[in-house]
Amino acid sequence: MRDFVTQNAFLLLALVFVVFMLARGSIRKRLSGFDEVDPGQATQLINREDAIVVDVREPQEWSQGHIPGARHIPLGQLPKRLNELEKYKDRPIITQCRSGMRSATAASTLKKAGFTKIYNLKGGITAWKGAGLPLDRK
Repeated sequence: MRDFVTQNAFLLLALVFVVFMLARGSIRKRLSGFDEVDPGQATQLINREDAIVVDVREPQEWSQGHIPGARHIPLGQLPKRLNELEKYKDRPIITQCRSGMRSATAASTLKKAGFTKIYNLKGGITAWKGAGLPLDRK
């Protein structure tokens, strides 16, 4: 057994790394209470399940382009404006910012407030634009 481990140390290390990476996503979801979605998955949620997009960026970022149909609630205002989203409590809600960091905070806030289907747009509007998806500038 010792010879096997010695001769295959690199392969065993790679196996441990792969198992860790697979478990990481599951652990993160359990800890955070929400999933991350890429732009393609977000588009499917919007089109198939009538998901609501909540853009938590600042007004100057919003005016440079946002996901069509998104609701604009800057992160700092979210706790005071949760009532605006109350009627969507059981619908999928996708939080979104520039890169996905602020929107992860927003997703946690929504989850703690009792919203049940929360998703964070991985990579934010940057990933959305990178996927060639449309932006609204109105």
